[in-house]
Amino acid sequence: MGEREERRRIRLDQPRSGRRAWLRLPAYDPEAFGRLSEQIARFLGTGRFIVWMTVVVVVWIAWNILAPGPLRFDQYPFIFLTLALSLQASYAAPLILLAQNRQDDRDRVNMEQDRARSERNIADTEFLTREVAALRQGLGEVATRDFLRSELQGLLKELEEQRRELAPRVEDV
Repeated sequence: MGEREERRRIRLDQPRSGRRAWLRLPAYDPEAFGRLSEQIARFLGTGRFIVWMTVVVVVWIAWNILAPGPLRFDQYPFIFLTLALSLQASYAAPLILLAQNRQDDRDRVNMEQDRARSERNIADTEFLTREVAALRQGLGEVATRDFLRSELQGLLKELEEQRRELAPRVEDV
């Protein structure tokens, strides 16, 4: 028995791998695949893609109609072109759906963050409203500048009236 088999026997707490090393698939990174699918879907949704796809189809059809017989690779019903377009569509649809799902996930997270931010803003606004109300109540008990002015003007008028009343008496003396 080799050292490798002895190690397998020692580690009874772990299940044995059912696949052999040569059957294992390469590591799969779903995030990288998602980013790639979004890039492809973003490109498929552009005018540039439609223009290039139209150019390819027109050149394909023109070549297979106008080229000499031995150079044609897809005869009139253009079955190979149909197959290529079907293959492109069969890959494009799932990639677009995957990109949409990822965008939905981002939108959901953004909505949750917006909702939390809105709740904080509402709480802050309610707090500030209570504070402003408390300040108004406090100011109701404090003399304002206009109130003091009117009181001082009233006192000044009273003093002037008293001076007028006393002025004739002082002249008499």
